[in-house]
Amino acid sequence: MTRCLTTTRRIRRVPRRVEFFKGTLAQQSEIEDVRIFDTTLRDGEQSPRTSFSYEEKRDIAATLDDMGTHVIEAGFPVNSDAEFEAVADIAASADKSTTCGLARVVDKDIEAALDSGVDMVHTFVSTSDVQLADSMHASREEAVERAVRSVERVRDAGVEVMFSPMDATRTDEEFLIEVVEAVSEAGVDWINLPDTVGVATPTRFARMVQMVREHTDARIDVHAHDDFGLASANAMAGFEAGAAQAQVSVNGIGERAGNAAYEEVVMAAESLYGVDTGIDTTRITELARIVEEASDIPVPANKPVVGRNAFSHESGIHAAGVIENADTFEPGVMTPEMVGATREFVLGKHTGTHSVRKRLADIGFEPTDAEVREVTRRVKDYGAEKERVTDTTLEAFAREVGVTHKDEREEVRA
Repeated sequence: MTRCLTTTRRIRRVPRRVEFFKGTLAQQSEIEDVRIFDTTLRDGEQSPRTSFSYEEKRDIAATLDDMGTHVIEAGFPVNSDAEFEAVADIAASADKSTTCGLARVVDKDIEAALDSGVDMVHTFVSTSDVQLADSMHASREEAVERAVRSVERVRDAGVEVMFSPMDATRTDEEFLIEVVEAVSEAGVDWINLPDTVGVATPTRFARMVQMVREHTDARIDVHAHDDFGLASANAMAGFEAGAAQAQVSVNGIGERAGNAAYEEVVMAAESLYGVDTGIDTTRITELARIVEEASDIPVPANKPVVGRNAFSHESGIHAAGVIENADTFEPGVMTPEMVGATREFVLGKHTGTHSVRKRLADIGFEPTDAEVREVTRRVKDYGAEKERVTDTTLEAFAREVGVTHKDEREEVRA
């Protein structure tokens, strides 16, 4: 049976959120609740050339569970004996999260998912004409019949059931409604609307969610792919249109260009919409690094929230502003501390005197204004050659210029 969900303790709220949304962003949203369905261990693992070991799956699942993630799609139980065992172990050990297993509308898939002991079974069938004809090789009538039978089997077992009309965004509207109404009558708990090949745009996706809501009492879940870089935006558009839950993966990994990213959707909900997801966001960077290592998919430096540049500054104007008040050139409503990251001032070609002065002070030097300007000149010249300016490099420049170190001043006093 489905377990009651518990939420983690809140680490912090954002008391100053409103002041950051004046002027053009003054309008407040209607989103009141955001649930996160993590599919890193299922769709995420379907990334080309990615395979998690048993230990890696357990480690990722345990971290997601500890953070208070609402649902963990642990895998595809029928896929192999090893996959079944991993899903079963995750289902048995999860404390806070609802666990989910994927199943096609095939009897052996449904039985394997039920036997694994998950709290929810996520079953799916193709509904677009192109997939029905050239992937599933079935008629619309057969698709509806199999969908209803599978939903009823899971429901009769007393397990929560989610149904996905795969390729919903390319499915004929009338047929999509027919399928939705059929599984709703069969007692489905959740209807997931997948943008399987990532062709949705936020406004269009929102309209589809609103349309489906008019034809079912089931709760709506959305699954967005990132083929055009719109996955996280589409997930948020789904919430704005009344979806209760979004499927995401850590670092956005998954089929082709991947999925809506866990870190982006969670932090957009928390910081931009002011929704308390119940998730411990201070472990997001830690989670991203765990998945990065296990998946062997490097996180781009400019990746939102968890990329190494997300809270880094090199430009002199930006760094000076952030040193004075971080809200000047950072979102303000999302700080590095909120996601378990640290702010960094990078020295290079674009560096200004404020960054150099701060960095020199951090490593114990006490420069004059003239010395700061000279060290800054050397840093810029060195960075222009695409060389990395480390603390060792900076210290060498400071010594060359004759900047006094605090230890030397103390020795003189002694």
